[in-house]
Formats: sequence, C-alpha cells, structure tokens
Amino acid sequence: MFLKNISLINFKNFEQLDLEFCRKINCFSGRNGSGKTNLMDAVYYLSMCKSFFNAVDSQNIMHGKDFFVIQGTYSRLEEDENIYCGVKRNTKKQFRRNKKDYSRLSDHIGLLPVVMVSPGDSVLITGGSEERRKFMNGVISQYDKLYLEDLIKYNQALTQRNALLKDFARKGYYDAESLDIWTQQLIEPGNRIFNKRVEFLEKLLPIFQYYYDFVSKGKEMVGLIYDSQLSASGFENLFEKSLEKDRILQYTTTGIHKDDLQFLLGDNPIKRDGSQGQQKTYLVALKLAQFDFMKRINGFNPILLFDDVFDKLDDVRVKQIVKLVSANHFGQIFITDTSRERLETILKGIDIEYRLFDIENLNSA
Repeated sequence: MFLKNISLINFKNFEQLDLEFCRKINCFSGRNGSGKTNLMDAVYYLSMCKSFFNAVDSQNIMHGKDFFVIQGTYSRLEEDENIYCGVKRNTKKQFRRNKKDYSRLSDHIGLLPVVMVSPGDSVLITGGSEERRKFMNGVISQYDKLYLEDLIKYNQALTQRNALLKDFARKGYYDAESLDIWTQQLIEPGNRIFNKRVEFLEKLLPIFQYYYDFVSKGKEMVGLIYDSQLSASGFENLFEKSLEKDRILQYTTTGIHKDDLQFLLGDNPIKRDGSQGQQKTYLVALKLAQFDFMKRINGFNPILLFDDVFDKLDDVRVKQIVKLVSANHFGQIFITDTSRERLETILKGIDIEYRLFDIENLNSA
C-alpha cells in the first residue's frame, strides 16, 4: 500500500497544495514552522480521520478560512482508493471513500494503516498512564474493529457510572441497583479489552526488543510490562472492593481505564535512568515494532511517518534506523528534517527510490 498523491486546501498553513509521491521514501526539508509536520499530519488524517497533534478539527483550519479539505489517492491491494476529508466550522466532519460517505468514522479506521514517529511521542515516557493506554488503543483499533466498539461501549458506561456516583453525592442518596446496571455494562467489554491488550503486548514485546537491539547495536537491555488491576483480580471482585472508595471519590477507581505500561531500561524506568538518545531509541523501536506487528496482521505495509526523528540521536543510531527502513521489509516512508544536507547524505548512501521536497518553496528534486 502507498499514497500516490495528496491535495490540501486551507489545511493549517497550506492554502492550496498538490503533491505526487514515490512508492518508497519521500522527504520534506525546511525550517521549523515551515509546514513539514503539517504535511505529515495531513497523511495521518487520511488514515485515522483525525489529527495526530490536535484533536479539535476546527483548529486545523487555516486562520481566516471557514473550512479545510484533504484528498488523497492510495494504491491498496492493487486498487485505487480515493479518500476525502472535509471539515467546515460548526458542521459535522465529512469522510468519503471513493465518493461514498462513511456513516461511521470508525468504519474507516484500519483501511489505510499508518504509524507516526514524532517528537511528541516523548509523552509516552514522560506523561501519565492515559498516554500509554492511547498508544495501545490506537494500535489495536487499527486491526480489530470489535476492540474499538468495546472501547466505545466501555467509555459510555464509565461516563454514566461516574455521573451516577456524582449524583448520589450531590443529592444525598444511594441506589445500589442503578449503579449495578452500569457496573455490569463495564464488565463484559472490559474483560475483552483486557484480554486483547494482553495478547497484543505478548506478541509485540519480542519484536520491540529486536528493533531496540538492532538500533542500539545491543548496547542496552529494555523491557515493556503491561500493568493492569485485572492481572491479579477479576472485574467483579475489583468493583466490590472499590465500591466505598468510588462513592467517596465520586468516580470509578478500578477497571481497564487505569491500565498502564512500564517502560524499562534494564530493570529501571527509562523515564528516570535513560538519556535523551536512549529514550528516543526506545520510542523509535516501539513504533517500528508497531509497524511490524500491523504488517503481520494486515498482510501489507502500513505507511511509516518519521517526523524529526534524527534529532538527539548519534550518527550510529541514525544509520541503523536508515538501514532498517530502506530494506524491502518496509514500504512507503515519509521523513521530515530541518537539514536538507543531512537527508541528501543519508539518501545517497542507499540504493532506493526517493523524492526530496523543499517545503520553503515546494520545489521537488
């Protein structure tokens, strides 16, 4: 699978832009703020129905305009897929596949799998558990639609249960039967979500360790541990034990919405003991493992987006990453960098088809 072309109207800093891409490596060079990352985000939008960087669609409209449009043509399983995304202020987002509107955006997720590697990924290490759950959810949802449906069901029931707990406290009453209705609606989808996360991480771990070992040339050992309350106790028992605490705090304190991942360097948290280069290597290896995992599930290559990945990495690790992604195992790749010279040096050292775009004037070479 690969993206043949893209057209933008009023998307972020691009009033109008039309680009043709090659099947392998496409690079965007330019100063910070020139729009390199915005182009990557447009590619991400067409796969995921949303921005990687800004969840509010209207905030991606060019300043002073009322709408934006992103269109792209993909080659997928030897057939063309024409994808349209349109956002207008105060209007429902439109998403079309081959001129046909989706009734649910979730039906599009997974059709055109994509993996984004970005400096923003550092929040996976430095941020709270919600960020790491979003990572798991984002990967699994691209290949398992039932998982995505279970997430939606679980979050809806969780919202209702939390609202009821607040209502009890505000009005000074308690209705065990009403609360149990929403508790039961958490259990079934919650168990399926937990089991699929366990299965996913068991399969992902050896792939992740392989990529980290390759990029670091075996200099460090890393770990990835799934941390869930359900590993030690069943849902019913968790809810029974936490009932009084839930009533006091007025929200649901146990469940898969509290799951986390432990990122380890050796036996210690990489957040505490890892250098910037080690942390970035960890994240790149994690995303490459995500790519590999999704390829095995889907049977074809996701699109790989590398946004400013070379910063904070030494030359050895940069060369190892380039050696990896230039192999036949990988498909179409988009790379951004502030240095055109660095990109040219890297690209000239490998025998692969590429295009290099200068974002400053949008001339390609």
